[in-house]
Amino acid sequence: MKNSCSECSAKFEVTDSDLEFFGKFKYPISTPTLCPACRVQRRMSWRNDRTFYHRKSSLSKKQMVSIYPENTPWPVYLQSEWYSDKWNPLDYGIEFDFSVPFFTQFKELMMTVPRLGMDLINCENSEYCNYCGDDKNCYLDIAGEANEDCYFCLFTKYSKNCLDCTFAYHSTLCHECIQVYNSYACRNSMYLDNCSDCAFSFDLKGCKNCLLSINLRNKEYYILNEPHTKEEYEKKLLELNLSSNEALKSVHDIWKKMRIENGIYRDMYTLNCEDCTGNNVKTSKNCHGCYNTTDSEDCKYLYDVLDAKDCQDLNYSLYKPEVAYELCSTLNMTYSAFCYASHYSNNCFYCDKTNHSSNCFGCIGLDHMEYCILNKQYTKEEYEELLPRIIAYMEKTKEWGQFFPVTLSPYGYNETVAHEYMPLTQKEVEKNGWVWTLQEEKESYMGPEVQIPDTISDVSDDICNELITCDKSGKPFKIIPQELKFYREQGIPIPRRSPMQRHTDRNDLRNPRKLWDRKCDKCSNDIQTSYSPDRPEKVFCEECYLKEVY
Repeated sequence: MKNSCSECSAKFEVTDSDLEFFGKFKYPISTPTLCPACRVQRRMSWRNDRTFYHRKSSLSKKQMVSIYPENTPWPVYLQSEWYSDKWNPLDYGIEFDFSVPFFTQFKELMMTVPRLGMDLINCENSEYCNYCGDDKNCYLDIAGEANEDCYFCLFTKYSKNCLDCTFAYHSTLCHECIQVYNSYACRNSMYLDNCSDCAFSFDLKGCKNCLLSINLRNKEYYILNEPHTKEEYEKKLLELNLSSNEALKSVHDIWKKMRIENGIYRDMYTLNCEDCTGNNVKTSKNCHGCYNTTDSEDCKYLYDVLDAKDCQDLNYSLYKPEVAYELCSTLNMTYSAFCYASHYSNNCFYCDKTNHSSNCFGCIGLDHMEYCILNKQYTKEEYEELLPRIIAYMEKTKEWGQFFPVTLSPYGYNETVAHEYMPLTQKEVEKNGWVWTLQEEKESYMGPEVQIPDTISDVSDDICNELITCDKSGKPFKIIPQELKFYREQGIPIPRRSPMQRHTDRNDLRNPRKLWDRKCDKCSNDIQTSYSPDRPEKVFCEECYLKEVY
């Protein structure tokens, strides 16, 4: 079935298998009216990763860090308060009104129910993090899981002492790395698996002590893809002096040029997969249009998802989601759809921050509840009689089958990950009828310019008391003591860019979440790849890539 997107007019297909999937829910899902790209944009507009505010708790008036500013219309609580018995979400319940659109009624509920200041689960000494679980001693870790002493990382899991890493798994002492697995003491590298002491490298497996190298397997003491003795390698490292900022700039330039001129890139980065398309997919089967997806099966349109089975259109959903559709920022949701920031629940629809619950519809802030609609408690019989009538009504209003609209998001578009992946100007956002949040002007620092020593050995503890101006964005930032300790121990110079700019720079190194048709640069066979045809990299089909690299 060919459809035309009601948002951007792009053509997209709804297959027979999609229709079969939509019928697996307790209440069958209507076919989508938006294309996959517009659907993911809508979901991501509901996730604020890193726009933080200092404000007071609406309950205790204690100072807190929050993803919501002081002037929000809804109450915002500290984590300890939100999970306490000091309030009851059912006190805010409203009765469904069949003369008013559902999303209008949901917005009314949103305005009154307390929201969680930061979404953290079982974290220790990691208050300045977001969407994390089981973290310890972390700072500005986003979407982390079971990390310890990690700073300025994104989607990093089961790692220790990592700084400025994006998608690092089971790794230790890594810095400025992207897509690294089971690696130790690596820096400024991408796509490493089971490597140690490697720097400025790309696509290495089982390697040790490699510098400025690409596409190597089980090598040691390589520089510029050439073998060296241990003594030669160590001498060259001393000559390069990677603890110097000026020397680091030169090596960066060499690495950038080398990646373009010497690297061989596979069409899609998949590892131990069967019948999968997308990019950065690992140990998965029959997953299509998926990005940064691991251990999943029979899925479509997943983005940053682990352990999913029989799911479609999920973002940031972990802990074994199954038969789930249009979810964002969730854990262990089953037979559920159109939910945000909800965890360990089943048969829930249109729920926001609803945990350990089942058979709930249009609810916010529930925990261990069942048979609720718009935060109002019903008996099982009442619920099962009322909900089909609500769904029939929503089908008439064309709301059933749609995720929460961007206009309902509790964040400004420019505060969300949607803006990172699909940036828009303020004018474009407001033309769509969406919200653009005006940020406080903190960019202009009028104090004296900080002179940062070139090498880390010359940096004093006083650097943590200074405001440094980012050399790209112009915004001020500070070095935290844990960060300084890491730089000293690893021999890394003080960064000249802010944590946010460093995150943006790493994002710029990652490929778009989109596939293009192009030819294999080796055999000229047709391939699909996240490298657009106008890019200069040499991109090979899987067969040619494996022959060349192995």
